[in-house]
Amino acid sequence: MRRIDYDTEQYQDYARGRALSEQQLRTWISAFEAVLPERRPLTGLDVGSGTGRYTPALARTFGPVTGVEPSVRMREVAQAQSRHPGARYLAGSAEDIPAPSGSADYALMFLSWHHVQDKPQAVRELARVLKPSGRLLLRANFSDHHPRPWWLEHFPRGFEADASLFQPLHEVIAMFTSAGWRVAGFGTVTEPSVGTRADMLERLRLRTLSFFAQLSPDELESGFRRLEQAVAADPDAPAPVFSEPLLTLERC
Repeated sequence: MRRIDYDTEQYQDYARGRALSEQQLRTWISAFEAVLPERRPLTGLDVGSGTGRYTPALARTFGPVTGVEPSVRMREVAQAQSRHPGARYLAGSAEDIPAPSGSADYALMFLSWHHVQDKPQAVRELARVLKPSGRLLLRANFSDHHPRPWWLEHFPRGFEADASLFQPLHEVIAMFTSAGWRVAGFGTVTEPSVGTRADMLERLRLRTLSFFAQLSPDELESGFRRLEQAVAADPDAPAPVFSEPLLTLERC
């Protein structure tokens, strides 16, 4: 996997390319509510918070939350565009979280686990900052439980290149359970459509998915050419939806 330096790549377009509709946001918040305690407030961590796609909604729904993000540029965008009185953004990473031991009720990692360089250290650090029975909401892709978005088939090595970014599910589970965690749940969430196929193509052109950094210029060019031809045949057709995995782990 080629590492993405978000201080030089993607940060300018990330918020636009990965924007969520209110319906999409409600769908994910409902999924999180289903696996977190009912009491309020809950103290949360949004680890790998990026431009703050979820951080304000977490603060509104559950209580005070700290967005933890290593990229200076991504934090700057979050601080400017994703404000909430109950949300703050700090420098840090999954391996080095700026929070006291046993201080958080939950942590969310939404499509950031594959960026973590020292995963065993991250497992230990997440256990440190969570309270006993605290929960980690791990929205990650897994190479053996991988969504198949419709546009991926138009790129050379599309599914293979995307799946290669991620660990298999059993490997992730083993990493956590061997360190004393337990699996509290595993399921899928069907996110509502982003709109039409043409809408999705415009987002994809911003290249804010990790997948695109793994392809050569020729692969990108030929893939977008095929995708544009496919979309041109019916641009107003709704973009198909697919189910995305959510693994919930509990600190013992």
